[in-house]
Amino acid sequence: MPAIRRGKAYESLDKNQLVDHRTGESLVSISQVNAGIIRKDLARISESRAALKKFTVEQLIEISIKAGDFFMNGVLPLGDKGHTQSPQDYIENLSKTSGLPHVMVRRNMVKIHQALTCMRTVLNGLTRGLDLSVIDRGYGEQSGSPVSYFPTTQALGLVMPSNSPAVNSLWLPAIPLKIPVIIKPGREEPWTPFRLIQAFIAAGCPSEAFGFYPTDHEGSAEILKSCGRALIFGDRNTTAQYAANPAVQVHGPGFSKVLIGADMIEQWPDFIDLIAGSIADNGGRSCINASAVVVPKYGREIAEALGRKLGSITPLAATDENARLSGFANVKMADFINNAIEEGLKTPGAEDATAPFRDGPRRVEFEGGVYLRPTIIRCDSFQHPLANREYLCPYASVVEVPQSEMLKQIGPSLVVTAITKDTRFTEELLESSLIERLNLGPISTMKISWDQPHEGNMFEFLYKRRSIDRG
Repeated sequence: MPAIRRGKAYESLDKNQLVDHRTGESLVSISQVNAGIIRKDLARISESRAALKKFTVEQLIEISIKAGDFFMNGVLPLGDKGHTQSPQDYIENLSKTSGLPHVMVRRNMVKIHQALTCMRTVLNGLTRGLDLSVIDRGYGEQSGSPVSYFPTTQALGLVMPSNSPAVNSLWLPAIPLKIPVIIKPGREEPWTPFRLIQAFIAAGCPSEAFGFYPTDHEGSAEILKSCGRALIFGDRNTTAQYAANPAVQVHGPGFSKVLIGADMIEQWPDFIDLIAGSIADNGGRSCINASAVVVPKYGREIAEALGRKLGSITPLAATDENARLSGFANVKMADFINNAIEEGLKTPGAEDATAPFRDGPRRVEFEGGVYLRPTIIRCDSFQHPLANREYLCPYASVVEVPQSEMLKQIGPSLVVTAITKDTRFTEELLESSLIERLNLGPISTMKISWDQPHEGNMFEFLYKRRSIDRG
């Protein structure tokens, strides 16, 4: 797999080997680039922007829709030496390097396909119904008033993670918005951004719009520094240094939650399946997976019910349609998480509600891979070290908090599902600045609406409105 420099495949002397997380077999050799090459290419990024400006937004939307079909169904180039990749090749290779079972890779493919084929709906939501020809001309009318938008950058930099393929859907609107993308792929997950690039090119998008730079920390920093706008994904340690930088959109832990109001708590058994899905769908790897369940009472009973529901889940073969757990390509990460949970349980005020229903240890090896089985921790308070944590596996705490104290204690949350019909509590939820996406009612935290962003607004990030008058 080559790097891609201004749309051209580039094979470097320095290569990184990607291996099967179970067998250690080498699967692909990936060209690595250094910060100097990235800096050199970004000096000519205006040429990439010019290539996209030749198209209208409407034309690029049609290209995006076609790219969705190529991504889902096409046999696409894997480099410039005649190698190709079918959808099944993609599924198998991504599963081997990331640990995701085939069924989860396919579900992520469907989400990406929907994001591309629903691009018109996506942009309508991001722009709040703006006539998209305004982007082509630079000015126009909105709600009867003159309006003008200008780009905030010549390129969007992306430092991508390896946890879940569907996270790539976040950058897709940049292309129809005529902003080139400069991608540093996740170490174990170069497959999805590379395939998306090939799908766009096959659909008629200019290849110059794409940079694909497998690189080190210095190269990542160069992308974040030199692109006028950038997205970074990672844990709090990785993202903290960019938190105050308005040019960098930080995508760290989501700390998504399910809250049950006092008016609905007596019906808690009706919501166990929904809560369990919010915690464990996609192998618990998404930032929109629930990592805490906050209730005014019945915390012990709810934790036990979730433990019973999830505790018996075990690893299955990657090809098994019933597989619900993902393996860890980075075994050290699995060990760190397992040790952190065990260490946290030593602090009084917490118990593992899945332990009675788990046949064996949390950390297990299966067919050569390492897996972490689901863990539900009942905590006495949010002050406990395990109460507001998020891990790359099905994990959640259950905490009892009076309804009047919930919004004071939950902290920043990417998604909150609030199961309540209490008018006053609903008003408080709507007023809260801690919640980025709010689901009112029994809706999974994993549900995404394409007509509204669940984490940041890509249009407002890439374009800025200016005042305009024309004589």
